[in-house]
Amino acid sequence: MSSILELEPHPEYPEAYMVCRRTGVHFYKLAKERDYEDSYFQEEYKNQYKKTYYEDEPQLRNLAKTRLEMMSAFQDPKGKTLFEIGSAAGFFLSEAEKKGYKVKGLELSSSEAEYSKDKLGLDVISGSFLDDSLFPKETFDAVCAFFVIEHFPNAELVFERISKLLKPGGLLFLGLPSLNGPSFQTNPEEWFRTHPSDHFWDYSPDSLKKMLKMYGLVTVYRKPMSYHPHRDKGWKGKYLTHRLFVRFANLSCYADTFHSIAIKKI
Repeated sequence: MSSILELEPHPEYPEAYMVCRRTGVHFYKLAKERDYEDSYFQEEYKNQYKKTYYEDEPQLRNLAKTRLEMMSAFQDPKGKTLFEIGSAAGFFLSEAEKKGYKVKGLELSSSEAEYSKDKLGLDVISGSFLDDSLFPKETFDAVCAFFVIEHFPNAELVFERISKLLKPGGLLFLGLPSLNGPSFQTNPEEWFRTHPSDHFWDYSPDSLKKMLKMYGLVTVYRKPMSYHPHRDKGWKGKYLTHRLFVRFANLSCYADTFHSIAIKKI
């Protein structure tokens, strides 16, 4: 099967990126696959947030509630089915279940999957999203993945599988790092210095929208996850008040991380 992506060297950073001329999606040439042993998630999380994933449960549940509130504008959760790719310890699935979703999850870490099942009573299996034997046989009203899809080397296969999982009219909710944010746009040295070595693909809201369209998904919502004017080394960080920066960021989805909701065409 031929690729739908047409990759060419990035005009400014050819040593680091290939860019799809059709979508604008960036392939990070320096990325390397790694073994995600059970300790990976806890170590990475603690390095970034200075506390373990479990210690941060109240905040993570609050974030889950916020995300579910976003989804509720497009879908009534009562009786709907939801599948999460990379469900971690299951806090999002747990909150989704409270809202009325019938939930399932897939988590690479066996210890996180066990926690989800044993402590939270969730239907979660352990393994890779690319393992054919674990791929769900049913389709879902909603599929969610937060900071997951950028880790897969084969983006086309991932989107193809996601599209197959969704019922017509179903929601895809993603959380991702963004190229359309202060770090990459105004401080690329810092972007590359801190770029995770296992992120193969980088998206902007616009390139993600174009990519999803190729798989029959129409983007209906996108918004910054947070606002960091101090990271902006250009005019926006220098001259805009925090309030104006937030307004600008919301209008153009200008942020280092963003949420995106898309609906599968009927």
